Amino acid sequence: MGKLYDISMTIEESMQVWENIKSKRPQITNEQNHDQGKPHESRLSLNLHTGTHVDAPLHMIAGAETIDSIPPERLVGPCRVLDLTHVADSIGMDDLAPFAVQKGERLLFKTRNSFSESFLDDFVFLREDGARYLADIGVAVAATDALGIERAQPGFPTHRTLMKAGVVIVEGLRLKDVPPGNYWLVVAPLKLTGVEAAPARAFLVGS
Repeated sequence: MGKLYDISMTIEESMQVWENIKSKRPQITNEQNHDQGKPHESRLSLNLHTGTHVDAPLHMIAGAETIDSIPPERLVGPCRVLDLTHVADSIGMDDLAPFAVQKGERLLFKTRNSFSESFLDDFVFLREDGARYLADIGVAVAATDALGIERAQPGFPTHRTLMKAGVVIVEGLRLKDVPPGNYWLVVAPLKLTGVEAAPARAFLVGS
């Protein structure tokens, strides 16, 4: 096996969360411990969009598919990490065209977001025209190193465009130490049902 990269966020109470909203921070509490003469057990409470996670269409489209509708094999397989660290604000079609994107690809966007462990109000996002470009090609996965794949777009057109085209959205990757190029991707969302997202552990395996 080649080099393994863990590209997941660590879930902890001090981690970055969407817009630094306090109620979105995970809470880890001890319920019993060895001092009480019992096995150590803790409880985790978290928003399903905490850290590295997978969005399902229900997140943005009323009555749409839930997280259990995404086949596991969609999130496992060959992928490409695209170097977009030069992008200042948003990723558009012109930024993606030079990569000669192909149908069925799993694409991971490495941007300046990966170099900050704090939430960035001006995080780099995928613009609507970039999402349309990927949807028209028919990529399988669009994955980003921000907690959201878009911002400042009324109506959430990036999410909706990708979801309606069957493109799986992964958010909250950590790609700082990952060189651009080809890898084997494994994203394993929690096996939940009937909900709009699931936290995930994500890995890349290099050649």
